[in-house]
This record gives sequence, structure tokens and C-alpha cells, in this order.
Amino acid sequence: MMIIDRLKSLDLILGSQSPRRKALLESVGFTFRVWAIPTEEQYPSTLSPEEIARFLCRQKAEPFKPQLEENSILITADTIVVKDDLILNKAATPGDAFDMLSMLNGRSHEVITGVCITSSQHQICFHETTRVFFNPMSNNEMNYYINQYKPFDKAGAYGIQEWIGMTGVQKIEGCYYNVVGLPLAALYKQMKSFVKEHF
Repeated sequence: MMIIDRLKSLDLILGSQSPRRKALLESVGFTFRVWAIPTEEQYPSTLSPEEIARFLCRQKAEPFKPQLEENSILITADTIVVKDDLILNKAATPGDAFDMLSMLNGRSHEVITGVCITSSQHQICFHETTRVFFNPMSNNEMNYYINQYKPFDKAGAYGIQEWIGMTGVQKIEGCYYNVVGLPLAALYKQMKSFVKEHF
């Protein structure tokens, strides 16, 4: 039996309000419901970027744990953008977004997504890293993107699936869907193992 069919008899939960993660999970064919519990995204300053991504997705899973049923499987995720060991969070203002895009302009950076799969008794966490290379962009082009797409809900102030990804990204090394917000191939593989082992 394929994992897609097996999950129909389980209570698969996406613990995220992200419309991008919802669309990605739907595109794989998983049957699930969305249930988001807001959490503060804080982490110890001593962690590496990879550890931060895994820490945050575990943190997002914590408030769900007491409420999971025996047939529940929860997916939580957090995506961070890293440039020279600096974590670029969500931009608060157009100025913040411009500063972030200026740091990425004409250079490469890493996008790391941490993912947790959690049941009432078990949890696994993993991360995926993709390197993104930007073409040089003019100030006008960066301002156009910020004004038209208002990328204030996105780490690093950009969405690769939007105009800037179509015109400003030279190439990527790794999983494209990871940059959008969910490393689908890795998640599919981990879900198969998790369900086989625990359900």
C-alpha cells in the first residue's frame, strides 16, 4: 500500500498557517488537516544554523503533543535564510526587505528547512539545505519586487516562486521545494519510514 493511501486512515496534521506549505503538501497527494498553534520563534544563540532550523520545528510541535491522538501524525516546519552565518528573518518594513535583498544581491546564500514528524509516542526531526544564487539586481528591480509582492511574511524577504525567483535567481543547488518551504522528497521518504515503523 502506498503511503498516500495509508495516510487516509490516519489523522495527518499540518501544524502551519503557511499557504505555501499547505499547497506543497496537497501537491504530493497527502490527505491532511491544518491546525496551527502560534509559537514564539526564539532559539539559543549558540546553535548552528542547521540546529536552529531543527530547534524551531521541534518548538512548534511542543504545544500539540498533549493533544495528539494515537492515530495522529503532526508535521511542523521552519525555514531560515542564512547569509555568512547571519540568520535573515522576516522583514518588518520595506526598508528591512531592501536591506536583506541587498545582502543577497549577486551572491549565494543558504536556505535551511527543519522538519519534525511527531506522533503521540515518537518524533523525528531532519533538515534540508539548498544553496541559492542570485543574479545582480538593480535597486529599481528590488524595490519593484518589494512594492508589488510585499514579501514581509517570508524569511530573507523573498519567495522563490514569485517574480524575483523567476527573474533574479541564477541557479540553485539542492531541492527547489525546500526554498518554497517544505523539502518534499525528503519529507515523503521520512513519512514512509515513520508510518511503517510506528503505525
